[in-house]
Formats: sequence, C-alpha cells, structure tokens
Amino acid sequence: MSSTLSDPIDTVKNTDTRRDAECIVVGGGPGGLMLGLLLARAGVEVTVIERHKDFLRDFRGDTVHPSTLEVMHELGLLPGLLKLPHTRAEKLYAEVDGKQITMADFTHLSITCRYIAFMPQWDFLSFLAQEAERYPNFRLMMETDFKGLQHDHGNISGVIAMRPEGEMTLRARLVVGADGRHSKIRQQAGFEVQQFGSPSDVLWMRFSHQPEDPPYVMGHGGPRMGVVMIDRGEYWQCGYVVRKGSFDAVREQGLEAFKATLAKSLPLPESRLQELTSWQDIHLLQIRIDRLNRWWQPGLLCIGDAAHAMSPIGGVGVNLAIQDAVAAANILARPLREHQPLSPYLAKVEKRRRFPTHATQRMQLMMKRKPSAKQDATAVGTTRQGPPGFIKAIARLPILSRLAGRLMGLGFRPEHVADAIRHAPSMPSAADHTANKTHQPH
Repeated sequence: MSSTLSDPIDTVKNTDTRRDAECIVVGGGPGGLMLGLLLARAGVEVTVIERHKDFLRDFRGDTVHPSTLEVMHELGLLPGLLKLPHTRAEKLYAEVDGKQITMADFTHLSITCRYIAFMPQWDFLSFLAQEAERYPNFRLMMETDFKGLQHDHGNISGVIAMRPEGEMTLRARLVVGADGRHSKIRQQAGFEVQQFGSPSDVLWMRFSHQPEDPPYVMGHGGPRMGVVMIDRGEYWQCGYVVRKGSFDAVREQGLEAFKATLAKSLPLPESRLQELTSWQDIHLLQIRIDRLNRWWQPGLLCIGDAAHAMSPIGGVGVNLAIQDAVAAANILARPLREHQPLSPYLAKVEKRRRFPTHATQRMQLMMKRKPSAKQDATAVGTTRQGPPGFIKAIARLPILSRLAGRLMGLGFRPEHVADAIRHAPSMPSAADHTANKTHQPH
C-alpha cells in the first residue's frame, strides 16, 4: 500500500550514506534516458539501467515529435540530432473515399521544428546516451535486469538487479520506473492500475521501398482501411489493424490468406507481399490504454508508459514519456542535489503531468471504434470499416488539421527545460562520440 504525504517515514533521515547514485532510473527508453541526461546536466548523480545489451529492436515508437525536437533545441543538441538519418513529416495524411486529406498540419506551430521526425529509435536512444555519458555523474548500465525493490525504514532505497556476472544491489534516494507498459516496477510496488482497454491490436511489418512506389509526401500515408505506412527511406514500416486478441485466429487462416487480405488495403504492388516469408516477419503490438491511480511512493516514481500506457494513435506515447522526463527533472533536480525529503516533489510531478495524460487518453478513447459484426465477417481479425469520425470531420473542415497538428505535435501541456538545466555548463564531446556507438556494460 502506498504512503500519503503525511506519512512520517519519508522524513526519516537515512543514516546509511553508501549510495550508488542519488537517482536510479529503470529503463533505457526515451523517457528514462532523457531523464538521466537532464539530471546529469543538473549535477545529480544518476544511473540508468537497461536489461538489453543494445538499443537495436525493431517496430518501436520511432516518431520524434515537434515538442521533443524543441526540448533538444533548448538543450543545444538539435543540430547533432538532425545529422542522424531521418525523414520529416510537415503534414500527416489519411485516405477517405479514395481521396487523400491532410490529417495533421504542423506547419503553423510556433516552435523551431514544425514537423515530426521519423528516426529509428535506436539512433535516438544512442544519441541521448552518448550525450549523457559526457557527464561524469551519469552511468548507463546495459544488460542489467531489474529484479526487485530495495527498502530501508519503509522507503524504497534502491533496486536489486541481475547482470551477466550475477545479482547486485544498487542504492539511491530515488528510483524511477521508466520500464514501459509491461513495467516490473509498478507490478512489484503494487500500484493500482485503471484499465481502459482497446478494441484493436496492430501487426507491424516492413516492405522494401521502390522508386515506383506511391509518393506519400513527407513520409507518411494512411490510415487506409486499417493500414498505416511510414516511409523509412530504405523501407516502408507498415501497420495493419486487427481486432483485439485475434492474432491467433489470423495465424490459423495461414500466411497466404493474410497476405491476400492485406493486398486489398495495402497501396503497394501485390508482388511486394512476397517479402513476407513467415510469421516471424510480422510483429504483434498489443494496444492498451491504462494509467496508475497514483504514480509515486516514498522513494519511487513512475513515468512514461510505466505510469500511463497509450494507444499508438498519433505516436504520442514517446512524446508523453519525454514530457514526463522534462517535468520530473525540472521539479526533482534541486531537492535531489540538496538532499531534501522527496515525497512532496514526487506528488508535484504527478500533479503537473496528470492533466495532459488524462486529456490525451480521453481523446484517444473518443477516437477508438468497435467494428460491427457485419464488418468483422469480411475476414478473420480484420477491421476494414470506414475511417473514424475524427478523420471524417477533418475531411469536411480542413482547418481542423491545424488543431490536430497542435495536439499531436505539442500535446496538452508542452514542457520546457528549466533555465538551470538548460544553461548548465556544457561538457566537451568525447573523441569517440559517434552516431551509432554500441554501449557496453559498465
């Protein structure tokens, strides 16, 4: 059971000064690494642990939204980031009744970058990690799997982790769970979760990019009858929407039957489907929308998907995780440095980020739809109904695409890096500061 602000245990001074860091962040995703970078810039001793040995995993959230690009601009890191391979989308498009409409227009935003950057997430994460590692008070530990929470006088005081050489304990005044929608942190801490569900899942796959392919301007086309296409330059990343929990039934029909169904919706030559040679080429994303009733306990805070799992609609999950990290760093850096009791500040982080989280999830729930029985019968697992109501509304009133661009690109409460962090002394670049560095275990 989590404690309240009035609980006396958070005011008990921990006389054991043997700490590995002031803050341990569990999860080396966008939110976790951004928080690590910002706290390191602010002079906080911070360790980020990540269970994988590298960042090379496919079909992750590869959208870098305008608000995230603005954070990078405020940190002076935008020019370096934009040297990495990426495509830019000033507008996102959808197909309605055979016509292409502008679904979201970012060109009217009053910020530095008026576009979404589609960038492989492993490149983005490597960039954040390399910048953070320039600070001597930052440590990134790869191949370090979270196993449990360490407690001291009722407060959470660190983590138990497993590394290739064996189990270890890392102590800190604050543990931050940034370990995603399947968070072990929130399970072990016993947080109460409010589930909202979703009627759909997404099957991700990739196809080669050929010169004769349709010219989806600025890198994105879709959704078209349940298909989303993202132009990665050398290949297309494609998502196909299916009914929730229907993937096993789709597989039972056979790969050729699935390809035949997909051919009716995918705006690529049918011959391209031959690139799907097995079910190993298709990745299931189980959509879920949920949030914690409370994000913190004494000594512990959850951010990003660990605090609030989002639908992939608009690719806003990564954006919200980054915004959580900025707010957390702004609020927590000083009390961490000055060894102040943290609970009032943890509550302040949740209060700051509660409204944009609830508003975004409310919008996503309004946008979701349940296929009718007649539509279900078209093919096992498919959701090939017409476009949802919000796209129809934008088709009728194109000016709404600007509002969609504002909400998708910036969110309901964009965060800005605090001056104390923004203007922190910069560190010299390391000689081996390369865009595709592979991080070795520390």
